[in-house]
Amino acid sequence: MPATSSPLAFKALTVNVHKGFSTFNRRFVLHELRDAVRAVGTDLVFLQEVHGTHRAHAQRIANFPQVPQYEFLADEIWHQHAYGRNAVYDNGDHGNALLSKFPIVYYENHDISIRGPERRGMLHCIVQPPGRAVPVHAICVHLGLQESHRQQQLRLVCNLINSLPAHEPVLLAGDFNDWRGRAHRVLRDGAGLSEVFLQSQGHAQRTFPASMPVLALDRIYVRDATVHSPLVLPKKPWDRLSDHAPLAAEIHV
Repeated sequence: MPATSSPLAFKALTVNVHKGFSTFNRRFVLHELRDAVRAVGTDLVFLQEVHGTHRAHAQRIANFPQVPQYEFLADEIWHQHAYGRNAVYDNGDHGNALLSKFPIVYYENHDISIRGPERRGMLHCIVQPPGRAVPVHAICVHLGLQESHRQQQLRLVCNLINSLPAHEPVLLAGDFNDWRGRAHRVLRDGAGLSEVFLQSQGHAQRTFPASMPVLALDRIYVRDATVHSPLVLPKKPWDRLSDHAPLAAEIHV
């Protein structure tokens, strides 16, 4: 099939999976989370706080998967996945991941930790939808808890996006920890990004805590997307699957 520049529509979901545990780590819910992610039916899934390995959990929890959590979530639905390991400790590691129904032709994890023990990353994937003339850049981030760290990390995000070919669409999603809402202007002015919920409904979607969201910490930003619209997800079962509610959107490029 020859490459084309005709419009492409696809769905994307972002969720901080809280390492497979419910709020306050009360229950291990990764199996329920997998069912919920499947039910949304998206083409790209952006994951934060996902385990690569954890030996202590594997020994203690009867149904803890024998494969990395991102592979378990991908299962037979998303045949392509990439993992960016951010934090490494005695029992294992965790980071960001992308699950994709499109081929991932390249990926690189960028360490955007600033200082101290807080480890943060930016996973950049290039996905190539079949028959498309240009790829889509999918970038999954989890930014720091300190405002000064986030501002430096946002500049690193802008630097990466500005280094990409201008005509290639960019989808940036994840947990921004931006409870003051300062990232919107930085990303708009610094890299030409717009947030899909902010553009559609005039404000970012509240996602934390999942049981009664008051803070808009999770975001989906796009560049060179001709049409984009948020998708409404039900409160249940998501309010008991993580401390963050997910976001989903239909993207047209």
